Amino acid sequence: MFKKLTLKLAVVAACLSLMVSAQAGAASNLKGTIEIDGSSTVYPITEAVAEEFGKVHKDVRVTVGVSGTGGGFKRFCNGEIAISDASRPISSSEKDACKAKGITYTDLTVAYDGITVVINKNNTWASKLTTAELKSIFQKDSKVKTWADVRKGFPDEKINIYSPGADSGTFDFFTEKVNGKAKESRSDKQITFSEDDNVLVEGVTKDKYAIGYFGYAYYVENKAKLKSVAIYMANGKTPVGPTPTTIATGKYFLSRPIFIYVSKKELARPEVKEFAKFYMAHGAELSKEVGYIPLSSGWYKSQASKLD
Repeated sequence: MFKKLTLKLAVVAACLSLMVSAQAGAASNLKGTIEIDGSSTVYPITEAVAEEFGKVHKDVRVTVGVSGTGGGFKRFCNGEIAISDASRPISSSEKDACKAKGITYTDLTVAYDGITVVINKNNTWASKLTTAELKSIFQKDSKVKTWADVRKGFPDEKINIYSPGADSGTFDFFTEKVNGKAKESRSDKQITFSEDDNVLVEGVTKDKYAIGYFGYAYYVENKAKLKSVAIYMANGKTPVGPTPTTIATGKYFLSRPIFIYVSKKELARPEVKEFAKFYMAHGAELSKEVGYIPLSSGWYKSQASKLD
C-alpha cells in the first residue's frame, strides 16, 4: 500500500537529513510507542514527520495506519490511539462518541489540500467541467451512464467512476460540496470505492473513460499519467484547476484544510507532546515536500501554542 509515495518519502528524508542531524546531537531519552491512524490523505505528511522524529528520538516507535478519517475517529474516540489523522473536521456524532468515553482532544491544522478530480491522460474532452456536471456524475441515483449523458458532444462511452470509500474524509467533503449532502453518492455498478488512493489512481490510469478523485498529493505524484479537471464555479466564466496558489487562496472549488487530532490524555505522555510539537515545527517543509500546501509560519506557531 502507498508504494508510489515510498520513494518520495525517502527523498524527503534525504533532503532533511542535515536538519535532523543537528537535532539528533541533543536527542532526549524519550521512549515509548505512539499509535496514529486515520486519513490516507494526511498519511504522507504524518509518515514523513514520523520518520524524521524517529531519527531524533530513536527509542520512540511511531506507527501510522490508514483506516480512513472515519475509521481513525472510531478508534480515537474509543481511546485506542493517541492521534487521529483527519481530512475533515470531527463530526457531531464523533464528538459525542469521544465525550461518551471521556476523550478530550486538541485539533491541529497541518496543511491545505485540494481534492483533485482526475481523468485518464488520453481523455481529450473532459478537462473542464461544471459543478452541475460533476453532480450529475456522482450524485445519488444518477442517471448518467455514458459521457454523452454528461454533455452533448462527449463520446457515447460508459463512464467508470473511482471514489474513496465511506470511511474517508475525502468522500465526506467531496459529496457535501458536489452533491449537496455528505456521504450521499451513487452506489451502482459503475462506481468503485476504495480507502486506498493508489487503487483509485490505477483505476483511472488504466481506463480512458474513467473519472475519479483524491487528495492533491496523489495527483502530483502521478501527474505524468493523469489529467486534473478544472472546475467552473457556479456562474463562473473561467474554470479553476488545483494548483498550490488556487488551493491556498481557496479559489479552487475543492480546497480544504487537513488536520490531526491529539488526545489530551495522551499529550500528558512526554513522547506524544514532543511528537506533536515536532509536527508543528516541521509541518511546513514536510507537507510541501510530499505534495501538499503548507500553512503560513505564523499559523503553525499559533497551532503549536495549543500544546502548551
